Amino acid sequence: MLYQMYQFQDDLMEPLRRYSDLLKPETFTGTLEKAPFLSSGIQHLGALMEMISRYKLTHASPGFGIDSVMVGNRDVPVIEKVALDLPFGRMLHFSKDIDTAQPPVLVIAPLSGHFATLLRGTVEVLLRDHDVYITDWKNARDVPLEAGRFGVEEYVDYLIRFIEEMGPRGNILAVCQPCVQALIAVALMSEDNHPATPRTMTLMAGPIDVRESPTEVNKLANGKPIDWFRENLIATVPARHKGGGRRVYPGFIQVFAFMAMNMSRHQKAHRKLYNLLAKGETREAQKIKEFYDEYFAVLDLPEEFYLETVDLIFQQAQLANGTYKHRGRLVDPGAIRNTALLTVEGGRDDICSLGQTAAAHDLCSSLRPHLKRHHLQANVGHYGIFNGKKWECEVYPVVRNMILAME
Repeated sequence: MLYQMYQFQDDLMEPLRRYSDLLKPETFTGTLEKAPFLSSGIQHLGALMEMISRYKLTHASPGFGIDSVMVGNRDVPVIEKVALDLPFGRMLHFSKDIDTAQPPVLVIAPLSGHFATLLRGTVEVLLRDHDVYITDWKNARDVPLEAGRFGVEEYVDYLIRFIEEMGPRGNILAVCQPCVQALIAVALMSEDNHPATPRTMTLMAGPIDVRESPTEVNKLANGKPIDWFRENLIATVPARHKGGGRRVYPGFIQVFAFMAMNMSRHQKAHRKLYNLLAKGETREAQKIKEFYDEYFAVLDLPEEFYLETVDLIFQQAQLANGTYKHRGRLVDPGAIRNTALLTVEGGRDDICSLGQTAAAHDLCSSLRPHLKRHHLQANVGHYGIFNGKKWECEVYPVVRNMILAME
């Protein structure tokens, strides 16, 4: 009933949102010209209506919208292509028409309630010096039941398939949650001497070993038995959607949980947005709106993937303690011998704390010292590691240099 209740409430709010959308600030332009003394009241009314019209979640990808990028000193067009399309996810390729080949990089986006477009800033910066691909996971509520299950093993299989499609001499960069699956995939490919085994592997703010300095996220995951998560957080997709009948962890639960962790910050941001709209400062308001347009675009996770992530990665820490098996095969990160490893952590990350990602270095015991590097970015939280000025000016050069060193 959880999903049905959410859908019912959302349907009830839709007429109010549509009505409010008709009364945004720009609606009153003519009135203000005729009666400027009404300006303050109308601006505040318009701001209130816009805030109400924005009270919603969306369930479709906002799109990357990357049309061009600076390569050297010229602006180069970017064409987004689907390199590989599978039932639960696609691999996108940001193609550029340039004379000199650039190192291929697959950005592995998390499957954690948001679309891959949350990494738009990551991709834009990487595109300057690299041939960029990204995993674009699909909303589970739009995947028909006949597509089957999608758990951690299937996720790893998809990664290997995507890496194969990218081809030899490639590199991978995993952000947050999929650092574990990325390490598993590279370990399996290394043990098999796979020709497409990546040259470098960058793991950014990922839960390789959640036993290190547990955060509130880790404590929440370990605070209840796995059956509690199954009984209280898993819902059935309503029949009106393509994936009707599929059992999922709804994206709306995830985004509400993340907001609850920093509610005061979100409240402050929305008060600021209201004040900017009321003052007519649309340019500054647009920055906040764009962030929340992305933040409130949510996707549902398949039941199997969510529960297995909580159980195998957060509760049992199987990869970290050496017991994780992929389709019955024990995974040994010690098999990685030629893939250079870079781990990145944020000094103020309250989702994946210090030491959890760096733990990959101990697991990759066969890598020689010159193939290992750790970067601690001070004064950034989780999001700032892969987006914003710190990412662009301080973290990215370390990533770029690691890739260049292995060319």
